[in-house]
Amino acid sequence: MKKLRICNAQINCRVGDLYGNAGKIIDNIQTAKESEADIVTFPELAICGYPPEDLLLKPYFVHENIKALDEVVKNTRGITAVVGFVAQNDGLYNAAAIISDGEIKGVYKKVFLPNYSVFDESRYFTKGGSEGLIFELNGVRFAVNICEDIWYASGPLVKQAMGAGAELIINISASPFYTDKIRVRENMLKTRATDNLVMLSYTNMTGGQDELVFDGGSMIVDCLGNVIARAKRFAEDIIFADLDIESVVRRRLYSPQRKLEKSMFTHDVGSVKTVKITTAVAARKSRKIAAAAQEPMGSVEEVYHALCLGVKDYVTKNGFAKVVIGLSGGIDSALTAAIAVHALGAKSVVGVTMPSRYSSDETKSDAGKLAKNLGIRLITIPIDGLYKKYLDDLKDIFGDTATGIAEENLQARIRGNMLMALSNKFGWLVLSTGNKSEVSVGYCTLYGDMVGGFSVLKDVYKTVVYRLSGYINARSGTQVIPDTTIQREPSAELRPDQKDSDSLPDYDTLDKILHYYIEMDFCLEEIVETGFDLELVKKVVRMVDVNEYKRRQSPPGIKITPKAFGKDRRMPITKVSI
Repeated sequence: MKKLRICNAQINCRVGDLYGNAGKIIDNIQTAKESEADIVTFPELAICGYPPEDLLLKPYFVHENIKALDEVVKNTRGITAVVGFVAQNDGLYNAAAIISDGEIKGVYKKVFLPNYSVFDESRYFTKGGSEGLIFELNGVRFAVNICEDIWYASGPLVKQAMGAGAELIINISASPFYTDKIRVRENMLKTRATDNLVMLSYTNMTGGQDELVFDGGSMIVDCLGNVIARAKRFAEDIIFADLDIESVVRRRLYSPQRKLEKSMFTHDVGSVKTVKITTAVAARKSRKIAAAAQEPMGSVEEVYHALCLGVKDYVTKNGFAKVVIGLSGGIDSALTAAIAVHALGAKSVVGVTMPSRYSSDETKSDAGKLAKNLGIRLITIPIDGLYKKYLDDLKDIFGDTATGIAEENLQARIRGNMLMALSNKFGWLVLSTGNKSEVSVGYCTLYGDMVGGFSVLKDVYKTVVYRLSGYINARSGTQVIPDTTIQREPSAELRPDQKDSDSLPDYDTLDKILHYYIEMDFCLEEIVETGFDLELVKKVVRMVDVNEYKRRQSPPGIKITPKAFGKDRRMPITKVSI
């Protein structure tokens, strides 16, 4: 009977921590050995972390990455491991080392290098060749490829592997999260497995890296498209499965389509090299392994966990002990604080309320309620005295001009200064609280409420802010975020009786227009055709276009949509809008 025990080690790698990552890989290899696995797999570029970006341009970094891999190789006695690293030959390659019994048996080099959205792999890596490698272990033939390679149905290496009789494909990946991507990814993997009648092992990275979050969700799929093991989302995990390779053989014997395809691709087999692997450990499978299964997450739940993981890893990996948040009594700062507490713990979060002459009793009260509900320290710094001093000092210069945005934004900038002063004094990281709807149209103050080291809600539309707040209260069974905060009409409170609706359309409408313009790249006429008023669309589009300069100066934030500001959407500041 052809059987194989496989282990997927879904780890949180830290970019640049070469020997730390190698140590984590070695620990998981030991766990896999103890569970008598034949093969253990790790994510794409697990040695150096993903994406390493311009660290790859430093020769010593690449050299040390190979030395760190050597440490892993020494610890593979009695097991086969597939480990992502940077290979160097006549160029740099995004590669996978196939290691067994203390030796590298082969190196696979990624063929399809993504160069879109957040990816810049063609900037650094050379494309792998068309030659294929097939490995044979315990009579089971398997092939290895990397992330993007599995997304192409007609990928030559998949067909080569099938022509050479591979029964298992191992894909190692660093696939960033956006909402509902897990469903797209899973459907693709099931399609590859069923179309090629092959077992498929997919190992994804987990963790936060700057603006990216890797959601894990590693899985093992049988040749009928059934997920037989599934790892956790947004957490490190290790999963095992005993693969019934005989089921692949049987299905292929009875598949007329498979027979036809095999005859079609026989001529490609000559470019495939087969490497036989034997391990030092002969006795295996002394105990059974229960395949892991995880409950699927809804869209709001997975966004919440992505934000929490993104905050946790940005803060901790960059060496901060605490964060500080300006609490206005509004829903954005309340949600930011709730996420920070979930990610870091209440003792690591400080709230600051900075009331002015325009702050309502309700918002001041809600800031206090929120801090109490979350169990965080709350500092109160009234800003009206400073605001009056600013106005007095500017009185002669401003003269008899009408009071307006300049005077309003002074308050936001005073608050920003207070937060940065606390950051400088105590080493706290400022979390800014603006959402994607506001940042899109420039309804935010540069050097005011935009200050901070990290923007939690940068890619979260206002309508999603409300859904996330409701989710937090529902999952806790209490009003963590006060209902009055959720129900109150949004206001910046920078002038008497100010409401967001004075300057913006309602958020349901605004967010739909923004989705079409930013994420779908619809032109003005196409948005109008979906049912929106022409003048309203013109106004929103113009606000998005003229505020590119603000967004360039905003802190990094967590990507949760298919097109976030930054690497996803790279618009010139100086341009003629069309």
